[in-house]
Amino acid sequence: MTNKARGVTRLINAFGYSLAGLRAAFRGEAAFRQELLVLAVMAPLGAWLGQTPVERLLLIGSLVTVLIVELLNSAIEAVVDRLGAEHHELSGRAKDMGSAAVLLSLLLVALTWLLILLY
Repeated sequence: MTNKARGVTRLINAFGYSLAGLRAAFRGEAAFRQELLVLAVMAPLGAWLGQTPVERLLLIGSLVTVLIVELLNSAIEAVVDRLGAEHHELSGRAKDMGSAAVLLSLLLVALTWLLILLY
């Protein structure tokens, strides 16, 4: 049995692993860098255009959701690629579903921004 960290030590370790994941995504995933750039440009705009705290949260939160989904998609792709380079129907399906999740999150951004800014 391994000695697992507990309490605050576990939280500190988990935070370090999370930072490592963000670094890996930034270094290895062009889509993540592009979406991060969009967030950096649009988040201040969302903070300025949102008329209430809830609107600001929705405008900025929808952008952050894209990054979250992109991280999950990248994780799926990494696991599938780790399993092997040969084509397998389930591997292709997993990657396609991850990509579809990113698309839906981008559509959520567009819908959120359109509805808030037009009404």
